[in-house]
Amino acid sequence: MNQTLAGKVALITGASKGIGRAIATLFAQQGAQVAFTYLSSVEKGQALEAELAAHGSKVKGYRSDASDYAQAEQLVDDVVKEFGKLDILVNNAGITQDGLLMRMSEEQWDNVLTVNLKSVFNLTKAATKPMMRAKVGSIINMTSVVGLKGNAGQANYAASKAGIIGFTKSVALELGSRNIRCNAIAPGFIETEMTDALDSKQVDEWRKAIPLKRGGSPEDVAKATAFLASDDSAYITGQVLQVDGGMLT
Repeated sequence: MNQTLAGKVALITGASKGIGRAIATLFAQQGAQVAFTYLSSVEKGQALEAELAAHGSKVKGYRSDASDYAQAEQLVDDVVKEFGKLDILVNNAGITQDGLLMRMSEEQWDNVLTVNLKSVFNLTKAATKPMMRAKVGSIINMTSVVGLKGNAGQANYAASKAGIIGFTKSVALELGSRNIRCNAIAPGFIETEMTDALDSKQVDEWRKAIPLKRGGSPEDVAKATAFLASDDSAYITGQVLQVDGGMLT
């Protein structure tokens, strides 16, 4: 495996399953030291820690709520204390609470905006302190094609993901002079544990509508994330990279 992340320290939020887990795994395979967060499943967090450590990299999982500012600040302090620095931040934690606007509760709106968007503010603000001292850093925020085109029944989710795009571009402008890059990834239809529960006919229709005629894998997203985290993308900032098989062109 190409060791393009050797010597770098990465923090990945929401890594116990799906896309986050794939990112953490690939980063460890590429030589990064990996700190990651989980929230609900201690067992999954501990299992991932053991699995990643087998690649020979230093790994540590933290139970932390990214939507809580005090916890985010404490998390970054703990990671820097444990690993000595922070080179890469991947803001991946997120939830969905879908429903048509007419039936959407204020709580559903607030929950999704808090977990998906405020968490990105929390972790990015905390991470910029050690990154600015080191005058280097790569921040990658997980948005969605839904943040670019909208989706019926996902007004809260689309708003949170569109907000991430505006936030990403603003941070790129603010921190570029400090050699800190900030980019976003917009996955399309990615086949994970969540999509396994969907109606198979509906999934087949989605696949047919994608130019590459398949859903993406978490590994597809992880590879794009590793590129933006590495020095191979040293002159790329403020961009939204769509990993969607051509779904949105």
